[in-house]
Amino acid sequence: MSFEIEGKVHKIFDTESKTETFQAREFVIQTDGQYPQFIKFQLTQDKCQLVDGYSDGQKIKVYFDLRGREWNEKFFTNLNAWKVEKLQEPVPASGPAGGAPMPTANDEPSNITEDFEDLPF
Repeated sequence: MSFEIEGKVHKIFDTESKTETFQAREFVIQTDGQYPQFIKFQLTQDKCQLVDGYSDGQKIKVYFDLRGREWNEKFFTNLNAWKVEKLQEPVPASGPAGGAPMPTANDEPSNITEDFEDLPF
């Protein structure tokens, strides 16, 4: 089962070699909203480099799977990330609807004509 979530990079940890043939790397994102959450993800093997080049505060989207296992009657859950994308920061619009700047009270109306003869009243 696949999930995705957006947030800001909070912390990226170094890659750790768990055994001679297995490596893992963790990173944490902070979600937006009224109650921000800090969510830790795990990358494994060739996916460990997916967060190279990202820095704290950068907005990303993480695609991940839920993984669960039992060991000695204890249960563990991992959020196994398999894809990370940089999100574009919204560009602030200049004026109404991203168009021309808003007119001020001192601006002369340039599109109003003085020809009122075609008015219906």
